Amino acid sequence: MQRRSLLLATGAAAVLPFVARTALAQAGSVAGAGSALPRSVYQKWIELAAAGANVKVSYEQNGGAAALDQLKNRQIDFASVDYPRRPAMLREYQLIQFPTVLTPVLPFVNLPGVADGQLRLTGELLADIFLGKITKWNDAKIKAHNGGVNLPATNIMPVHRLEASGANLLFTTYLSRGSEAWAAGPRAGTTVQWPQGKGAEVEGLDALAAKVKGTPGAIGYGGVTTVKANGFSSVSLQNRAGEFVKADHASFAKAAEAEDWNTPGFNVDLVDEAAAGAWPILGANFALVPENPTAEKVESARNTFKFFDWAFDHGYASAHELGYEGIPKAAIPAVETVWRRAKDPSGRPIWET
Repeated sequence: MQRRSLLLATGAAAVLPFVARTALAQAGSVAGAGSALPRSVYQKWIELAAAGANVKVSYEQNGGAAALDQLKNRQIDFASVDYPRRPAMLREYQLIQFPTVLTPVLPFVNLPGVADGQLRLTGELLADIFLGKITKWNDAKIKAHNGGVNLPATNIMPVHRLEASGANLLFTTYLSRGSEAWAAGPRAGTTVQWPQGKGAEVEGLDALAAKVKGTPGAIGYGGVTTVKANGFSSVSLQNRAGEFVKADHASFAKAAEAEDWNTPGFNVDLVDEAAAGAWPILGANFALVPENPTAEKVESARNTFKFFDWAFDHGYASAHELGYEGIPKAAIPAVETVWRRAKDPSGRPIWET
């Protein structure tokens, strides 16, 4: 499958430690850090794996770029990032990467009287809203796709994140593929030159959610957990197959299953898949780990693999409950092949199946 790569993009601090041990043995320890997008599912997996896998994991949500710097300096055991890194960088710092969970991004609105999934938008309409070209919810262009929906004459307040984020990248990639004006203007990226004076700028997902919640007529973007926690109405989006689809487990799975997971470096592009029923804004979260840990870090590396192995076997139900999607089971053998590239100082693979 020939797809445009998210590698061309460039890329709020809350510490979520969970300490646990079984009655019989001290749990193995792992220190991770990185992206905000998988925060909720990592938190749940950490809680469950403490007993289920006897692994103690801490995860600091400090952003993928900061975590990657920590990993390069071998200050943590794994870094979580929202898009795959280039092979040259991986070789330079002797790292391996693999997908861990799929993270959907949803537009959501504070629009009283409009139910969850009821509002329909295309990529072009969504771009025009964030470009400031469409300023009222009852605009004729929006109404043309929303027969039977009671759209008020409320002003639209688009809310976007000012800092670099994986959510920015996924969201603006979808806008770029649906709108020539967006592709020629702000374009796609983790950091974006948002149109000045056309909305509200905030830093952090929590601040974005608070701004949308406090502003009738506002629209923002984020994960399923943000929608559920704040009672927002998510938007149904038009995918490349021309269908309007709701954000749910079925549409996330359709997008995941349409991708080729054997691509080198797992450089997958899940935005705007052509498959019928596919949700069009989906990304893969990646874990990066050293392929040459020092002797004192070998056990932490093994426990990192043990944690994610447990998640692949036992964590999908909790991921679905929180609004995430597991990577396809067919991709896991390729992930384990990558794990076996990590060697201890004697040259022996750290992970053996």
